[in-house]
Amino acid sequence: MTMRLIVGMSGASGLPYGIRLLEILRDMPDIETHLVLSEAARLNITIETSYTVEAVKEMAHEVHSIRNIGASIASGSYRTDGMIVAPCSMKTLSAITHSYADNLLTRAADVVLKERRRLVLMPRETPLHAGHCKLMYEVSLMGAILCPPIPAFYNHPRTIDDIVTASVARVLDLFGVDTGLTTPWTGNMERRED
Repeated sequence: MTMRLIVGMSGASGLPYGIRLLEILRDMPDIETHLVLSEAARLNITIETSYTVEAVKEMAHEVHSIRNIGASIASGSYRTDGMIVAPCSMKTLSAITHSYADNLLTRAADVVLKERRRLVLMPRETPLHAGHCKLMYEVSLMGAILCPPIPAFYNHPRTIDDIVTASVARVLDLFGVDTGLTTPWTGNMERRED
């Protein structure tokens, strides 16, 4: 059975997370991806990475215009297994939290929430003020999962790609997708001398 995931990329810094997510999913034959890029994400792809927008779009099975509110993923009757927004800007977070579905990215997220499907947001902002924290709290009450790309170091990352891959693999874990790209923590087996 094929899993169908929506990948949204908004304009926060952190486009390598969304791109790495698509790269991993592209190689998984049982997962179908639907991509929505904000205008700011398109700009940031060229600023933050060596990819072109077209190269990123080619990684997805289907690409939807952010202006196409009539797309398949805009309706709850179109079954998906959920959505990941990587990265998630504070503007997009605010729109999702307030059900302000004025484009396909925020409409698709709203549909995922109303259908009680899994929505994982990778907010990328620092430092955070009280308004950001309030938005994250409120959207979590609505059922979204917040998974900021905060690196783990127990896996001894050597490169930026190691850090990005570990964050994306952790997000996919939330959907039950085992990428085989990271080693889960199994506990510290060393004897501690206190």
